Formats: sequence, structure tokens, C-alpha cells
Amino acid sequence: MTSSNRWVQAVPLLAVFGSVVALGIGTSFAKQLFPQVGSLGTTALRVGFSALLLLLIWRPWRWTTTRADAKSLVRYGIALGCMNLMFYQSLRTIPFGVAVAIEFSGPLAVACFTSRQRIDYLWIGLAIAGLGLLLPLGHDVASLDLTGVGFALGAAVCWGSYIVFGKRVGHLHAGHSVALGLTMAAITVVPFGVWHAGSALLDPGILLYGLGVAAVSSAIPISLEMVALKRLSHSAFGVMASMEPAVAALLGLLVLGEQLSGLQWLAIGLIMCAAAGSSATARPGPARHAPDELMM
Repeated sequence: MTSSNRWVQAVPLLAVFGSVVALGIGTSFAKQLFPQVGSLGTTALRVGFSALLLLLIWRPWRWTTTRADAKSLVRYGIALGCMNLMFYQSLRTIPFGVAVAIEFSGPLAVACFTSRQRIDYLWIGLAIAGLGLLLPLGHDVASLDLTGVGFALGAAVCWGSYIVFGKRVGHLHAGHSVALGLTMAAITVVPFGVWHAGSALLDPGILLYGLGVAAVSSAIPISLEMVALKRLSHSAFGVMASMEPAVAALLGLLVLGEQLSGLQWLAIGLIMCAAAGSSATARPGPARHAPDELMM
């Protein structure tokens, strides 16, 4: 195999890795806005600017949107907005890597419970074991804040709903559906941010910082994922994307100084194995670029 062929094969894998890292970096820096505008204000800036960027990039008004598609996009966007809102609420009190690992249980549950393969029981078991180690259910209850865990679980439910609703607009171009979906998400969450942070959101420095966070955590990852999805199978993409909890935990350590225990690292590893295994053994479906495959 020539070096050029190896490079062609490596590009989509590097694109997924770059997407996961960019998403993690954006979220890590977004958390540093909490002292100024709180988690609600941060969510408003991140989702609001992300929607504006993707509207400018994709110009979804170029495509026709039917009434049925519009209704599906509203549900899809609300689920996406609530997912972001609850996820950033969870980051107030629990580590980034732990929050991502818990949130991953949402799409993993959808993948496993919509399948009829026996091997999926193994992935469900691994995910339950990982969550059992993470959740404060009788062992060292003070290790994780219950409210933060509750918000992370709520984000997991919203992520699962986002996938289900996303499949209903899977026939649309990904740029069309994601841009309009994020716009609906912004309409959902921005009022909460304005209510909580008020005029602090208009500070030029905070606005510029929020724009940077939105670009790094939305525009860049989504663009890289679309490059990868054109060249990778669904299973390969899913296996690569399953590294997200570990990347989040590492960035939480390096950027935010969040220390995790050995059990928490083990739990993250189990959930990653469950996500990777579920993707690797999933039955192939029709080739498409569904919005539910684009990490937000």
C-alpha cells in the first residue's frame, strides 16, 4: 500500500478524532464562562452562536421544508436544546468526563434496545456496570453530586430523544437539518440564558469568547464529522466516536484540573467499550448522512 493510499484511509479517522477533540476543547473552555454568566448563560452563548454559524455556512433556506419535516425539526431541535441545557447544568457539579460518560448511556440505550441481536446484551451489561460504578448508589455517596448526576441522566434521555427525532429527518441534507435543528435549539435555550445572566451576555469580551467556543465545539466538529461520514462505515464511525468520554476526561484533567478516581476511569472505560462494541456489531443500514450521527 502506497503512502498516499494510507493517507487517504487515515483522513476520515483523523477527522473523527479531530471532531471529538475539538468538541471536548470547546466544552472545556465553555465551562470557564460559568463564573461570569452561569451554565444557563453559557448554554445560550454556545447554542445561539452555533446556530448562527451553521445558518451562515449551510443557508438552509435553499432547501424546501415541508410541514411534516418542520414539525419533526421542531421536536429534534427542542431535544437538542434540552440536551445541551441539562449537560451544561451537570457540569456545574460533576467532572466533564463523568458527565459525558453518563450522557453516552442515552444513545447507547437507543442503539441496544432497537436491536435484536444477542450480543447487544453484552454491551447493555457493560454499560450498566459502568454506570453502576459512576452513580452514587450506595458506595461513597458523597463522591458525585446527585443533582449533577440527575442533570447528566436527563441529558442522556434528551440525547436518546434527539436521535429518535433525528431519524425522522434523516432524508434531509445534514446541513439543512442540523442548521434548522440548532436554530430551534437556540430558540429553546437562549431565553433561559437571558433570564439568568441578563446584560452580562452583552459584554464584548464574553460575546467574543462565546463565539470562539461555538466555532470550536460546533462548526468545526460537525464539518469534520461530515467529512468522515462520507468515507467511513456507520460502525467504524461509531467505534471512533466512542473515545469521547476518555477525551473528555483527559481534557477535564488537563484544562480544568478535574481529578478522577480509579473506579471512575474504569467506569468510563466500560461505557466506552459498550459504545464501541455496539457500533462494531450493529447491523448495517442504508447509507445516509443522518443528523443523529452528528455529535453536538
